[in-house]
Amino acid sequence: MSNVTVLDGGFATQLSVHVGKSIDGDPLWSARFNATDPNAVFKTHLDFLEAGAEAIMTNTYQASIEGYVEYLHLNEDTSLNLIKSTVRVAQMARNHYLAKGAINERTTIPLLVASIGPYGAHLHDGSEYTGRYSSEVSMDAIQKWHRPRIDACLEAGVDVLGIETIPCKMEAEALLDMMCEEYPTVRFWISFQCKDNQHLANGELFSETVNSLWTKARARRNKNLIALGVNCVHPQIVTPLFRSVNEKKLPESRIPLIVYPNSGEVYTVEDGWQGKEDCVPLEHYVPQWIELGARFIGGCCRTYARDIKRIKQTVLNHANSNQRH
Repeated sequence: MSNVTVLDGGFATQLSVHVGKSIDGDPLWSARFNATDPNAVFKTHLDFLEAGAEAIMTNTYQASIEGYVEYLHLNEDTSLNLIKSTVRVAQMARNHYLAKGAINERTTIPLLVASIGPYGAHLHDGSEYTGRYSSEVSMDAIQKWHRPRIDACLEAGVDVLGIETIPCKMEAEALLDMMCEEYPTVRFWISFQCKDNQHLANGELFSETVNSLWTKARARRNKNLIALGVNCVHPQIVTPLFRSVNEKKLPESRIPLIVYPNSGEVYTVEDGWQGKEDCVPLEHYVPQWIELGARFIGGCCRTYARDIKRIKQTVLNHANSNQRH
């Protein structure tokens, strides 16, 4: 048995297999399809489950009341109902997957994780990759913006909140405070967007931020923060980021880490995704990430179900080789 949970991959990437078009550039990104093609959303979840994902994330990264009001002309109530129905689509996919297999006491029930993207995602100006709003928006405003989506996802029924692509320490602290005070029994992770192998997108040191958040959660006796880490980053920067947190810690004091990077391709508005031929397959990095304390591993942009299948096999092989030794 492995102590690593394999996550799903890039939702919009795999969704494009079913909707037959590029999704990048849409102000709602993949969240538009929750309204226009929920069957494609269902099939995308199923693809990842059949590839071996042990956790699937709801298609709610860019789902917000403001976005749905502006671009789908919904009102607040129907926007929240769409978020809840999106969670139910993921539940249906998990139920369908489990119904197709023989369930016994050794069956691992895949986790259902609510994708909670950053405040910057709804601005549709790329600021989730810079965090520049951290000096303009208060912690209260950040919490107020996140609260309705978190409540909707929890009401619909998820196992974990995946707070992801956070570009700045301030937003992470605001969310940690909110989770400790308002949702003390809910499991969650926080993963960051980083601009290089040392710093968050907004410039703070990754190691200092992660250590600070972990210490704060423990000081408040919150044991539901299950991991801290990175997503939507180039895979090459992950190992030095993780070393900066855990390399000098004793095994028992290491912080559980999470990683779901991009494929290694680079995106620009002008040219889209470029550099596929230069990418090192993600599974190549998996053993070193596990050795540095990664407990959750998957993929983000430009990673397909086939990539998750290879990551799963690598995780299993690593666990088996450790058992033999």
